[in-house]
Order: sequence, then C-alpha cells, then structure tokens
Amino acid sequence: MSTNITAVVTGASSGIGLGVAEAFLARGANVVINGRDPDRLAKAAARLGQPDRVAQVAGSIATASTGAALVRAAVERFGGVDVLVNNAGSFTPRPFTEVTEDELDGYLTGNLKGTYLTTQAVVRRMREQGRGGSIVNIGTVLVDHAVAGFTASAPLVSKGGVHALTTALAAELAADGIRVNLVAPGIVRTPLHAGADENALGGLALLQRIGEVAEVAEAVVYLASAEFVTGHALRVDGGHVTGRRG
Repeated sequence: MSTNITAVVTGASSGIGLGVAEAFLARGANVVINGRDPDRLAKAAARLGQPDRVAQVAGSIATASTGAALVRAAVERFGGVDVLVNNAGSFTPRPFTEVTEDELDGYLTGNLKGTYLTTQAVVRRMREQGRGGSIVNIGTVLVDHAVAGFTASAPLVSKGGVHALTTALAAELAADGIRVNLVAPGIVRTPLHAGADENALGGLALLQRIGEVAEVAEAVVYLASAEFVTGHALRVDGGHVTGRRG
C-alpha cells in the first residue's frame, strides 16, 4: 500500500473502526476518523497518536452533512481521499416480535442510509480527483448464516442492504476505477460481546475461537489495496459459515 494515501474510517471511536484506523496509520497512511460522541472520538485520536496524520470529524453518518464534513476534512488536511471504510453502525439482538418501529428505523437509518450517504459524498470527491479509489464496507457473516439463539433480524436486514449496496456499486463504479468490497466478520472480541461466554461463542467457528479486531483490520487493509478485487465479500469468521466441527 502506498504511504501517500488518506483513509476515512467511520465509527472509529472503538472496536473494529479504531483497529482499522491503527492499521492504516501503521502503514503510513493519513486517517480521518469519525464517531458520534466528540469526547470518545478525541480519546480515540489520543490513543492513535500522530496528530499530524489524524483528523477528527464528530457526527452521525445518518446525516448527509457528516459525510460532506469527512470529505472536507480529508481534502483540507491531506489533499484528498483515497479509501473509505464504512464501519459505523449498531447491532443489538432483540426477538423479532419485540422490535419496535423506532428501533427498526434506527437500524435502517444508521446502518444502511448512513453508509449510503457517506459513500455518496466520498464517491463524488473520488470522481473529481480522477484517480479511482477503494471503498470497504463492514457487513456480517450472519447475513448468510444466522444463529437461532442470536435474534437480530432488524440489524441484519440493514446489514443485508449494505451487502447488496457493495455488489451494486462495484458494478456501477468500476468505470471510475473505484473498487467496492466488503469484510464480513464473524464473532469478534469487541465491546459488543463484552461479558459473553467466549468459549461458547468460539465454538460456533471451525477454528474454535472468536476473532480479534486486528484480524478484521488486516482484511480491510488488504481489500483497500487489492487492485484486482472488487465486488467481493471477504469472510473473517474462523470458518463460521463454512461448517461445524463434529
């Protein structure tokens, strides 16, 4: 990967997003990080260090102005944007019949609409630059292989839309030299699973363990720089979808 690139990473205050930002910085890239809470985002930036290569934009991606602000920060601080990682979103289990209309709207707005609007803003800039670019969305293997005991229909519907958007944009943006791919994590050690039984969760995968944030980040960095890969959903799930032991 060229060190003279700028990556925008949404939902980078913690978990996978923060790990992705760390991975890009480790390879010499500039990073624009985003999160809804300004205080948490500032703490993440402090953890990343290297303030000369990190810009912060607080705000919800569900608002189009946030995407515009991310692009503006990338251009003003670093001269442009080369990579977008759509990581921001929420994911909480709830039985299907207990999901409220407001909760469903929240997932569709935050996970799908937010990804859509942010990508629009970045693609417009990438087209102006005329040098192509890379978009990596974060989905989930649960779109293809649900777990009966993890009832999460509402967030899964929204993430399913992100998977579909990846395929559609890979085709639509290929002529612009913009590649669009997706990383589909399995169960990863993040705040989402804090306090859960790791042995039980790890048993869902062939490799008999849960994943680490750094392993997802490595997959994101690979897709961001893989010049002959587009429209691909890369599972990072320890074999969760492939099969079961026994």
